[in-house]
Amino acid sequence: MNTGLRIFLTLIFFQISLSGEIKAQYTIDICQKKAAENYPLIRQYGLIENSKMYDLKNAGMAYLPQVAFQAKASYQSDVIEIPLNIPGINIEALSKDQYNAAVQVDQLIWDGGITSLRKSAISQQSEVEKSKVDVDMYAIKERVSQTYFGIVLIDKQIEQLNLLLKDLDRNLNRIKSYMDNGLANESDIDQINVEIINAGQKMCELNAGRKAYISVLSSMMGVEPDFKATFEVPQHLTVSKEIKRPELSVMAYQSKLLDTQAGMVKSQLRPRFGLYFQAGYGRPGLNMLENQFSPFYIAGVKAVWSLGGLYTKRNELSMIEINKKRIENTRDAFIYNTNLQVIIQSEEIDKIAELLRRDDEIIFLREKILTAAEIKQSEGVISVSELMHEMNQLDGARVTRARHEVELLMAKYNLKITTNN
Repeated sequence: MNTGLRIFLTLIFFQISLSGEIKAQYTIDICQKKAAENYPLIRQYGLIENSKMYDLKNAGMAYLPQVAFQAKASYQSDVIEIPLNIPGINIEALSKDQYNAAVQVDQLIWDGGITSLRKSAISQQSEVEKSKVDVDMYAIKERVSQTYFGIVLIDKQIEQLNLLLKDLDRNLNRIKSYMDNGLANESDIDQINVEIINAGQKMCELNAGRKAYISVLSSMMGVEPDFKATFEVPQHLTVSKEIKRPELSVMAYQSKLLDTQAGMVKSQLRPRFGLYFQAGYGRPGLNMLENQFSPFYIAGVKAVWSLGGLYTKRNELSMIEINKKRIENTRDAFIYNTNLQVIIQSEEIDKIAELLRRDDEIIFLREKILTAAEIKQSEGVISVSELMHEMNQLDGARVTRARHEVELLMAKYNLKITTNN
């Protein structure tokens, strides 16, 4: 074997030996959690919660005392006069310029339940917005899943390629011993070396692809790429077909919000009760016949009952009911389409599981064929080229099985994502 090939093989087996070192380990759940935490949209949760807090505070202030200050000065063309002329009594005429300044305090006692309903609407609107963010965040799962299983598939292919290299190395040593005994020639060695070089090229391609996938996944997680990290293959993955998607939460909260809005429409027709107190200073005061500056105050209870909402109540409630039916229709369509997707993915899982079962049968037979081919080659019945053909057939069967194994995991995880279980 020439020096260049020896160095090339040394590098390959050195790379294989590195895979046995202890390195950082990742699972798909950890990757999805880190990717979600790193996604800029996650900050929306805090913003929505802060907005909700301020809106609730503002709504609660309806029951705080409301203070208003007013002042006015006026000049009028005529004033009240008493048309009496009583001897000895001088009734001063009112001034045509008049002044008034007052502070009024209103305290709401009951507003027909509108404030309570407004607070409920704020909380429900906040949940709607959070659920919409959940839907956007949910898309990360699929992106992480595709990248993660891309790495797992390459690792499986590298694992199978290592098996091929071991088989090639074993046969290389065997053919060398035959050549020493005059039962093989240099061309037989060259054929095996060509296969070893081809396998080395595939190894380089796979490692380059693995680095690219890890770089993308690390970027999504917001961590530095660790090309020596290991990625755990999910085991015993089972999923339920029950649909628990975040889109359903959005529609559920939207429906609750509409119910609250209907309650607000009805509450607008209820009377409102409150207390008020007004204190001021002006000319004239409360005594309109006293033409001088004087203080005054008024205190009392008031009730306001506006019936203007009667004109629009029926239409507003009808619109709310229509919107609820639209949400219900959208929900039914979403469940219908998702169930179709679940059926298709379930059939895909069954198909790949059957292919895996047949892959095991094929590999078992290919291993027997290769063992028989090695015996035939040692007896000179077949050539090294024919032996290499059988080795490549076995390697192809192993690679196909590895691909189907990862595809089965991906199919199950896709169903898990589709149903959110």
